[in-house]
Amino acid sequence: MDFYDLKNAFFIGFVMSFMIGPVFFMLLKTSILKGARAAIAFDIGVILGDISFMLIAYFGSRSLLEKIKDDPRLFLIGGLILIVYGLITYLDKNNKKELEAPEVDIPESNNYLKLLLKGFALNFINIGVLAGWLGIIVVVGPTLDMNPTYMFWYFATVILGYATTDLGKILLAKQLKSKLTPLVIYRIKRGMGVLLIVFGAIIMLKTFIPKEKMDSLLQTVEETTKSQ
Repeated sequence: MDFYDLKNAFFIGFVMSFMIGPVFFMLLKTSILKGARAAIAFDIGVILGDISFMLIAYFGSRSLLEKIKDDPRLFLIGGLILIVYGLITYLDKNNKKELEAPEVDIPESNNYLKLLLKGFALNFINIGVLAGWLGIIVVVGPTLDMNPTYMFWYFATVILGYATTDLGKILLAKQLKSKLTPLVIYRIKRGMGVLLIVFGAIIMLKTFIPKEKMDSLLQTVEETTKSQ
């Protein structure tokens, strides 16, 4: 695993932090109404929910991935999961209904433990988050040879990217909320859906492209990226 892998991991965390949903709005609302510390407590709960889903996805699929990690059909499965998740995000009928921030109760006092638990619960009840982490692990795991150390640092970097971006959202909550018009939110959600679909389709191509050609293509892309 090299710096390029960690850079990709950080980018994944950045993108996932901008998945528009109840957690996104609740984080902004908490920051505006209760302050940065309360929002950070809430966000820690959200991140703990993500870590729980990551562990469930990892240990739930580890034995299967170990058996078929060299099978190119694995990319077909991982890509398909991401495409389905992207289609659900893009075609979600609630997209237009969720253009306004959801009404979620916020504790009257800055009870950080309650906020942390609320963040954990709000994230953990979203089964779509589990599907997203499962798709990522199915795709990334075999490329890291299911090495526990590599996997740890990769997903630790994903969480770092996620947490860093959330911290930026907390500090800029008022500005973000004023710019997130219904039309902008609608476009972001559909854009995220398209991004997931495209990413999933690219991954599925690995099923049909010989490993040597794919490695050569990825190396070319990496060299081009570094030269920029």
